[in-house]
Amino acid sequence: MSMSMRIAKELPYLRRYARALTGSQQTGDRYAAATLEAILEDRSLLDSEISPKLGLFRAFHTVWQTTGAPVSEDPATGTEARAQSLLASLTTNTREALLLRSLEEFSYEDIAQIIQIPDQEARELVAIAYTEMSRSVQGRIQIIEDEPLIALDIKSIVTEMGHEVTGIARTHKEAVALGQKTRPDLILADIHLADDSSGVEAVAELLRDNADIPVIFITAYPERLLTGEKPEPAFLITKPFEEEQVRSAVSQAMFFASTKTLNV
Repeated sequence: MSMSMRIAKELPYLRRYARALTGSQQTGDRYAAATLEAILEDRSLLDSEISPKLGLFRAFHTVWQTTGAPVSEDPATGTEARAQSLLASLTTNTREALLLRSLEEFSYEDIAQIIQIPDQEARELVAIAYTEMSRSVQGRIQIIEDEPLIALDIKSIVTEMGHEVTGIARTHKEAVALGQKTRPDLILADIHLADDSSGVEAVAELLRDNADIPVIFITAYPERLLTGEKPEPAFLITKPFEEEQVRSAVSQAMFFASTKTLNV
């Protein structure tokens, strides 16, 4: 397989990471595109001694650390402006290390190579990230999940983080009714529901009246939502998931939420 094909295979995961890091599909995709442009200009960014995925993410961080701010044509406003204000209070590289570890499942050694820091510092940054982000925001979470054990597991994780669960819905109809009854600050949704209805469609219906609610989707096939051909979620958890992944995704999504009901 050629290097370009190997890079293309990893690109959906880079976009997922960039979107979670910036809290925006548009901004995240701009960073991914800027990374590819940088690689085309300087092939040495891809070290032949490491895997294509590791090299791709390290090239991304070279771009990320060089710019120092989201690649955007317009000044940040609204949610992004609020997020940038919160980011200023966080320890450098904490969110990056947390996402690389929990979302992309890189080892601490890999994280150290990507961010270009000592191995031990990578471990410390992940621990600091959990502490700093967990105290940043708390709010109400709606769970859309048809598997009872998974739903209860998710509820346990988010309540331990200090969030309130508004309820658990198993179908499209239940999800819409629950969301309309109690407006959540975050929706955590499975894609395939109990009655063969779509979690994506249920979320889309809820967002018609509340477009600023962040959403985390759960799926065993993340590639299907990361095609780059239509609006895609900034936050995505792959099944089967680990507790650390849920904690990280929830913290990231709540961090970028702009609702006034959050306790900041």
